[in-house]
Amino acid sequence: MSEPKENAAPPAAAVKPSKGKVFLYRSASTLLLWTVVLSPALFHGKRLGDYSFVLILMVLSVLGLLEFYKLASSKGHLCFRWMGVFCGLILLGSTFYYLTAYWGKSAAASRANDFETAFLVLFLLGLCVRQLFAKNNPQGLFSVALTFLGLMYVPWLLNFVQKIYFFTGISGLLYVFYFILVTKFSDMGAYLVGSLIGKHKVIPRISPGKTWEGLGGAVLFSLAGSVAFYYFSAGHMQGMTLYHALFLGFILSGTAVVGDLIESLFKREAGFKDSGSFLPGIGGMLDLLDSILFNAPIMYLYLRHVIM
Repeated sequence: MSEPKENAAPPAAAVKPSKGKVFLYRSASTLLLWTVVLSPALFHGKRLGDYSFVLILMVLSVLGLLEFYKLASSKGHLCFRWMGVFCGLILLGSTFYYLTAYWGKSAAASRANDFETAFLVLFLLGLCVRQLFAKNNPQGLFSVALTFLGLMYVPWLLNFVQKIYFFTGISGLLYVFYFILVTKFSDMGAYLVGSLIGKHKVIPRISPGKTWEGLGGAVLFSLAGSVAFYYFSAGHMQGMTLYHALFLGFILSGTAVVGDLIESLFKREAGFKDSGSFLPGIGGMLDLLDSILFNAPIMYLYLRHVIM
């Protein structure tokens, strides 16, 4: 066996891409992915388009929920993951049933909300009953709590996207495009400004890369995207005014950053940098959805109680 040469050069270190390249790569990946996700919405109001849109929401829900349960299980906690995944699909499918008129009945958002409430109560009850018959699971409280949290965090929050999509009396499709665009502008502003001039950390123990300067960039980009979408929509967004656009741009930027921080908290607790690795430049499905999840109910409730 030959001995290594004393003057052998050390292996070359991997070249780290510049922040500009990372920003462009992440932006392009996000834009391409959301274009694919939202493409069925172009056939809004037609059976094929609506079915495809909800099917894509179900796929996002399953992938995101499995990632959440993976994070939760990393510390040795047992989650009833397949029960959570199955019930998440039932929640999304049942909401679609009540919000559309494809089965010879009238669409009724109130029925969808009533069913949702009853379903969550029954799901929690079912988890408790499931734990009663679980063997060798001394951490039953954690199992019930984490499984229920997963359902609320991914399918339940994501369910508000289709509530906006099928909102009666307005162009729900435009409002879906609007709140996702504003949210992603917030993400880009936070990353770009934070990378360039960010110095003062927001919560370094949870997310060392988040800065107050980046938060300011998130607000500015979100406001710009909100106002631009309002003007370019040329009055097609029923009920939307410049004041609503400014207020929503500000609110959605804040909840987008908070949603990002909440997912960072989950990953930090589990000891992961990303929730997954199958999305180039982004990470996992939760890394794509984190800022969207909390903005969906904010947009829906604002539509229901303020704009309409």
